[in-house]
Amino acid sequence: MDGAKLKSLLRKVGSGKLSPEEALKELKHLPYEDIEIAKIDHHRALRQGIPEVIFARGKRNEDVVSIARAMFKKTGRFLITKASKQIFDALSIKAASFHPHSGIIMAGPKTGPKKGGVLVITAGTADIPVAEEAALTAAYLGNRVDTLYDAGVAGLHRLLGSKNSFEKAKVIIVVAGMEGALPSVVGGITDKPIIAVPTSIGYGTGTGGFSALFAMLNSCVPGIAVMNIDNGFGAACLAHKINTLR
Repeated sequence: MDGAKLKSLLRKVGSGKLSPEEALKELKHLPYEDIEIAKIDHHRALRQGIPEVIFARGKRNEDVVSIARAMFKKTGRFLITKASKQIFDALSIKAASFHPHSGIIMAGPKTGPKKGGVLVITAGTADIPVAEEAALTAAYLGNRVDTLYDAGVAGLHRLLGSKNSFEKAKVIIVVAGMEGALPSVVGGITDKPIIAVPTSIGYGTGTGGFSALFAMLNSCVPGIAVMNIDNGFGAACLAHKINTLR
């Protein structure tokens, strides 16, 4: 439950449209619902501004399905990251959609006008799955999202030719593998907040994304936030909070 739903519930009680007993039924799973395999934090959106999200990797498919169904029953929405087609098929929820490139399954994203503006840039085409995780998560949370893919340092004219996109954005997510140089380049040509995401793309000495991670952490451009390797979801959450503050 988020702030808007709670206010609506309280107004209905205040106007007599809803009895206190009926309101109690709505609130009985706050702050969490215990379904044995998980304690679902329905209160998180109200407390943190971002609802609980299901990380599928490492969980049994049937457990992911049980959690998602419980969330959908209570709130009419859910987001699953690092998911598979098998999980999507087992859900059998018509309102859900599966995005295989990013491994995202979602249902019931926010409707209405989108907040702020998030621009997601990738260095290469191979970085797009992580970028799509960021873009879809940010959109699910209610942000306006634009993308600029395959604009890495090997051909800077591709990036510089799209500088108008920077002006529309409130925050920029830059996703890059290999040597991870792109966030520094972007940070050097814009005053917008930069969130850098290293990916595990690259040859042997890339060490699964650590070379890109270290490069981003050692950027000489001040004020760049760096996420964990392949963590497009985390980047989207930070971008959403920045947009909400602004």
